[in-house]
Amino acid sequence: MGMGIDIRNRIAKRAAKEIKNGMVVNLGIGIPSLIPDHLPDGINVMFHAENGIVGMGPSPKTGMEDENLCNAGGFPVSIISGASYCDSATAFGMIRRGRIDMTVLGALQVSSKGDLANWIVPWKKVPGMGGAMDLAQKAKKVIVVMNHNDKNGQPKIVETCTLPLTSRRCIDLIITDIAVFQVKKEHLLLTEIFSPFTIDDVQRKTGCMFKISEDLIQIS
Repeated sequence: MGMGIDIRNRIAKRAAKEIKNGMVVNLGIGIPSLIPDHLPDGINVMFHAENGIVGMGPSPKTGMEDENLCNAGGFPVSIISGASYCDSATAFGMIRRGRIDMTVLGALQVSSKGDLANWIVPWKKVPGMGGAMDLAQKAKKVIVVMNHNDKNGQPKIVETCTLPLTSRRCIDLIITDIAVFQVKKEHLLLTEIFSPFTIDDVQRKTGCMFKISEDLIQIS
């Protein structure tokens, strides 16, 4: 079973807490696109998209969509005061020059070393890697948001990725439907657990060893 709307928004809300005032942030397709709806009050951020928008706002209300305004996934977006448009070459230039403070991406698998696999499942037809390779290498902070386990119940957090990699040792933070991990130099550190899950649940559902923070937080 896939994640329900409430769970997806809970993950997005947690990821939104990582955004600091004045950041330029790139959002991937799926759960990351929900983040603008969960920004804390007083946070001014410029959301960047590979298709050439800098300054995306919350999702527009039904009937208020502009057919000329969409994110990289093709879904309608709004814009904030000060937003700008550019071509894709310029948008990718911002990424490759290290101008993106943070990116939030989905993933198929991540490893205990912070490797990212998020662009293909062998033998399945997909549109391609997109901008994830550039973002994973060049963004100053990389956050992955995803389901903790796949549709077959297998862990997506593993010791070594078995799917083709997008980028090695690039992830800083992993947020799933049950837990939050910081990616340290040689291990994962469990820092938060979503209620009603327990440490035992996280250990059972995770495909690698990890350490537990002395300041572990339970999120309601």
